[in-house]
Amino acid sequence: METTIVEGGRRAEVRRRPGARTAGAWCAGVLLAGVSVVVGCRAAGTDGVTPVPQLLAFLPWLLVPAALALLLALFARRRTGMVWGALALIALAWFSGPYGGDAEPTGAPLARLRVLTSNVEFGRGAPSLIPAIRRARPDIVFAEECEHRCSALLERAFGGPHGTYPYRRAVDGAGSDGSVLLSRFPLTPAPGVPGTMGMPGAVAEVAGHPVRLQLAHPMPPLPGQVALWRRELGELRAYAAAGHGAPTVLAGDFNATEDHAAFRRIRNTGLRDSARLAGHPRTPSWPARTAPPFGAQIDHVLVSPDFSVGSARFLHIADTDHRALVVDLTLHRSDRHT
Repeated sequence: METTIVEGGRRAEVRRRPGARTAGAWCAGVLLAGVSVVVGCRAAGTDGVTPVPQLLAFLPWLLVPAALALLLALFARRRTGMVWGALALIALAWFSGPYGGDAEPTGAPLARLRVLTSNVEFGRGAPSLIPAIRRARPDIVFAEECEHRCSALLERAFGGPHGTYPYRRAVDGAGSDGSVLLSRFPLTPAPGVPGTMGMPGAVAEVAGHPVRLQLAHPMPPLPGQVALWRRELGELRAYAAAGHGAPTVLAGDFNATEDHAAFRRIRNTGLRDSARLAGHPRTPSWPARTAPPFGAQIDHVLVSPDFSVGSARFLHIADTDHRALVVDLTLHRSDRHT
């Protein structure tokens, strides 16, 4: 293609190389193909296979390669690429937008409680978690990856019959296997959920009303372990469904976001995401080093419809790759019993 360029009063004829446009079109096609696979899985309600589950965790950030692909298609003057890019951006914007609200419970309020969940990364964040607990003063604490040393530190700081949290349930383990549940309220032991890493459970007596408590910490969707991740999220879904409407708090590091179908299946049992209800549906909790602004919300506090949510906030905890999540809840009398 011949192009006339005017520079300093002189005219020159320059031939533009078609190879640049062809390369731009190919790059746009590759980017849009990858984005479309992920968006297609999101729309179809499946998590697919590696690398789709990993990319779904960062779905809103796929707006960047989709926008770049659209620009490349414009440069290459490929109408198909332009339309494809525009549709991909529209789909991503749709799925990345704010989620719809949920109806609030209408029964009389029975009790208020504050819940904190924190993954302390192999116990390394335990020394920083202790002062954070003292500042936030939660009623219930879910601590994931709380190995032997972490468990001992929490026991010394808060345990004992006259301690801040005289009731506890724990799965002892090294590395990421250990987890601890602390409570101001009396606890009745419960079986917990089976998994590779510890997921203790209990039933708390809150103002004379039983509340099911379950710590969540399924395996992450690492390459080669997606089936295990999906299966352990399925175990958490089974736990949620077995409640049959009883007041329930299911909290922890789910290693999944709202964009993962396996996580949405847990919510589809009737549980609601506290951060979402408090207006923070996309606030990242991991990795802490870049959150915010970049990251994914994989730490959640899911509650049954018996609870309303007053607030939710994320806390920086030193020496761990997760931010802690603190939510204020109110337990209401169930309409089923009024």
